Order: sequence, then C-alpha cells, then structure tokens
Amino acid sequence: MSIKIHRNDMVVVVAGSDKGKKGRVLRVDSEKGRVLVEHVHMIKKAVKPNPQKNIKGGILEQEATIHISNVMLLDGGEKTRVGYKIDGKSKVRIARKTGAEIASRAK
Repeated sequence: MSIKIHRNDMVVVVAGSDKGKKGRVLRVDSEKGRVLVEHVHMIKKAVKPNPQKNIKGGILEQEATIHISNVMLLDGGEKTRVGYKIDGKSKVRIARKTGAEIASRAK
C-alpha cells in the first residue's frame, strides 16, 4: 500500500492523546508506517552534554513519530481522505471530500 501523506503536508491528528492538533509533516517513515508531525506527540529526552558538538545537555523536549493511520490530510482547513487520479501520464493526489487536486509537495 502506498503512503498517501507526504513531507510538508498539513495534517490533523484524529486519534490519540493529541487528537485535534494540527501540524506540518516533517518526516515520513514508509517502512514503519509512521510520520513525524511538527509540535505533536512531544516527549522529553535526557541528553548528555557534549562540548565538541556544542550540546548543553539536560532534558530536551522533541517530537516523536505517530502512526500514519492517526492523521488525516488537511485540504482548505477540512480533513479529507486522499485518492489518486491519472492525469495524462502523471498520477496526481486528489481530496476525496472535494475532488480538488492536492498541490504537489514542496521539496
């Protein structure tokens, strides 16, 4: 099954402790089926100081990945499922709710 959510897409969390939060996808792990969403599923991580890399150390707060089934794509502020349409020789993503074409991801 192909991953229908790409990097830099705006998504909303539909399940879990962060339900309702919106954010931009920072990374997609297609092998594990997980996505890293900006400011969602924040965890605390203990970091040792490392003067060579200019790391201060202490307790750091960062995002953790969540399962891809727990997020939905935002299209015009509304959550929607993603479909595909063959347009000539290219395959484009469409929003199932409106049928509108989803802008290609920024690189």
